[in-house]
Amino acid sequence: MPLFLVRHAKAGKRSEWKEDDSTRPLDEKGWAQANAIGVRIAALSPTSLVSSPFLRCSQTLEPLATLTGLTVRTDQHLAEGTDFLQCVEWLSALSEGTVACSHGDVIPPVIEALERRGMQIEGMRDSRKASVWVLEREGDAFVRGTVWAPPKID
Repeated sequence: MPLFLVRHAKAGKRSEWKEDDSTRPLDEKGWAQANAIGVRIAALSPTSLVSSPFLRCSQTLEPLATLTGLTVRTDQHLAEGTDFLQCVEWLSALSEGTVACSHGDVIPPVIEALERRGMQIEGMRDSRKASVWVLEREGDAFVRGTVWAPPKID
């Protein structure tokens, strides 16, 4: 079973949020995206949920947690501004079926690092909000990565 690396769903504009950015929540479209992601991944029976400590990431996984009965735990390795190489090493130790939610400054360099280590990218690249990377391993090595585009929300 693969690992899933989710970019958090749409949150309000950073420039309009006057409080600590780590507390910026999903907006209405973001909640709809989170629900759609939850339905799609729940059908694949994920085994654990882990999020950046930023509210918008944990909220992105809340619908999935509700659907699966799993608890969302947080980890600094997924936080904005984290060192991508430390994140790669941390991801490598996760169990199959884990869903991890992170940020736009973390996910692209993580994917590039995995590709430099031999992971093949199938299809297009996407790191927009609410996109999901499906990462497959053989043994300890990530071998394939495909991305699901963000869900279409009207």
